Amino acid sequence: MIEVVSPGPYATVQDLGRPGYGHLGVPRSGAADAPSLRLANRLVGNPESAAGIEMTFGGLALSFATGAWIALTGAPCPVEAAGRPAGMCAPLWVPEGGELRVGMPYGGLRTYLAVRGGIGVEPVLGSRSADSLSGLGPPPLRAGTTLPLGGAEPAAPIAVDVAAQRAFPRCPTVRVVPGPRDDWFTPQALTALYGGPYEIATESNRVGVRLRGPVLERAREGELPSEGMALGAIQVPPGGQPIVFLADHPPTGGYPVIGVVVSGDVPMVAQLRPGDRLRLRPISLTGR
Repeated sequence: MIEVVSPGPYATVQDLGRPGYGHLGVPRSGAADAPSLRLANRLVGNPESAAGIEMTFGGLALSFATGAWIALTGAPCPVEAAGRPAGMCAPLWVPEGGELRVGMPYGGLRTYLAVRGGIGVEPVLGSRSADSLSGLGPPPLRAGTTLPLGGAEPAAPIAVDVAAQRAFPRCPTVRVVPGPRDDWFTPQALTALYGGPYEIATESNRVGVRLRGPVLERAREGELPSEGMALGAIQVPPGGQPIVFLADHPPTGGYPVIGVVVSGDVPMVAQLRPGDRLRLRPISLTGR
C-alpha cells in the first residue's frame, strides 16, 4: 500500500486504457503519453499494460508502507526518495516508510510512475484508467488516498539499469494526415494550419490540446451529423481554433475534422504545456 501525501496539480491512475467500447460511448482513456508509461513498467519488470500514476506538472509526494521498486519516466523532474536525490528512467528502490517526492518538470508536462507489481485499484471495463470525460475508473488522486499494490501479471526480473531520457521540444513538428473533412475549409485555412506555429492554450487537458493561432475559415455552412472521432483528430469548432484530441476524447463529435495527427506523434502533443508551440506538417497515408 502507498499513501498520497500530496497529489500535485493533477495526478491519476492510468494504464493503456479500455479500447473496444467506443460504440457504447465509452472513451478509450489510458496514459496520454503511452510510450512513457510502457517504459516505466519495463524498467521495473512489469507488463507494459500495468497501471501506474500519471502526473501533470509533477508535485506528487507518496509514502510507502513497504519497500518497493519504482521508475519515473516522461517529463523530467527533480526527484527525492527517502530524503536523497534520485534520478529518472532507471529502477529505484524506496525503502519501507520512505517518501518519494517529485518536483515540477524542467520540460514537458506529464511524468509517469510505475511501481513493481502495478497499482492494484479495481478495474472498470477491464482497465484501471481514470477517465476525466466519462468519470469511469478511480477518481483523481487526493491527499490521503491509499493505493494498493499488485494486480499486474507476475513481474519479470529487473534487467535494465537505465534508459535514455527523451527530449521534450517546446515547438515540435508533428505529422498530420489531412481530412476527412478538410474540404469544409478554405484553401487559406489549410495554408494557415500548416504555416506558422500554433500556441498551446491554458484550457488544454486530457481530452484535448487547444491551439491558439490563425482562425480556420470554413468553405461550407451548416453542421455535420455526429461521427466517430479518432485519437489525434484535429477538430475545429465554430470559433475556428483547432483542438487535437488526446486520450480522453469523446468517441463521437459533430465539428469537422480537418486532419489527424499520426498516432506516433500524439504523445509529443500530450507533453506540450501552455505557452509551448506546435507546428503541423501534412503527409499522405504512406507517411510522406
